[in-house]
Amino acid sequence: MPHSSLGQLLLTGVPGPVLDAETAATFRRLQPGGFILFGRNIQTPAQLRKLIDDLRELSAVEPIITIDQEGGRVSRLKLVGNEPPNANNLRDKGDLDLIRRHGAITGRLLRMFGFNLDLCPVLDISFDDDADNSLRGRCYGNDVAEVVRNAGAFNDALQGEGVLTCGKHFPGYSRAPLDAHHELPVIALSRAELEAHELAVFRAFAKKVDSMMIGHAFYPSLESTQTPSSLSRAVITDLLRSEQGFAGLVMTDDLDMGAILNHYGLEETIRLAITAGNDLAMICHRVNMVEEAHGHLQKVARPELDRALENVARFKAKMVPPDAWDEAEFRRRDAEVWELRVDVLGAEAAAQRSPEDGKRSPVELY
Repeated sequence: MPHSSLGQLLLTGVPGPVLDAETAATFRRLQPGGFILFGRNIQTPAQLRKLIDDLRELSAVEPIITIDQEGGRVSRLKLVGNEPPNANNLRDKGDLDLIRRHGAITGRLLRMFGFNLDLCPVLDISFDDDADNSLRGRCYGNDVAEVVRNAGAFNDALQGEGVLTCGKHFPGYSRAPLDAHHELPVIALSRAELEAHELAVFRAFAKKVDSMMIGHAFYPSLESTQTPSSLSRAVITDLLRSEQGFAGLVMTDDLDMGAILNHYGLEETIRLAITAGNDLAMICHRVNMVEEAHGHLQKVARPELDRALENVARFKAKMVPPDAWDEAEFRRRDAEVWELRVDVLGAEAAAQRSPEDGKRSPVELY
């Protein structure tokens, strides 16, 4: 197996808005499978497109270029344009045509920059709209049927525009008592309770989304040892792959979150992530650790590496090239976001900007 091919199993963040020579050389040598962009990477529309073009240029294999463009506060592109309504806003409006419009507009906007994967829809159920677990405003429904209907409409429309999708956060994160960005939550629900709610949603999307993101939480009813779901073979290979029949790309949530960092070293994290059944290990913020992570991949069993590499290649075969860059066309597509915002929120509410609008959050949610 060529040394550089192992980089295909890494989804890495990028340090800033411009690709510096040292980072470019590292990426060219390691050949990461994909890149995830955040607010720190976005200054102007043209700058963002150039950054993505530069990442594609240094990649021998077409890279996954992804972002969290959900709506509301998890809308990275609001730094250079309008903020779409969030999933709760769309849920409360109760109009599937608006949700489909949101998916289609999002897809067209992402294609303009060169993104080929959007890390959504969120498939978590909102049991409590005010819960403090990072999901506030991000869920498409309060029960299984509502999430399946609404998230399904968004997912289909996004795919219809040539952007691949990702269901998150398997196996269901919304009843976490705390935020995995800081510490590992324990979700002490019975298997029957999970099957009736969280797992029922993911089962419905097993053949609809192109990829799945595994959240960081410990589920005693799913895993006998206190292993986070994102590093658990019982959760990923046995439950998601074998029982639910998911055949697409599987990725960890960010391995730089406190839920993982506080308990595992990088070598163990990478080994567990791939042997559990993930195809991509995501390192969003400690970009200087990507080279070390690449070295640790060489210690993973060959059959696990081959399986993951095959899944990444199969996923990439579905990716669609970006649209040609045109600043005026970007403005037209961004105007569609504003029109949707008005139609969902009303003109008065749409015009009100929250204190966070246009600012980079200290902790960017995903």
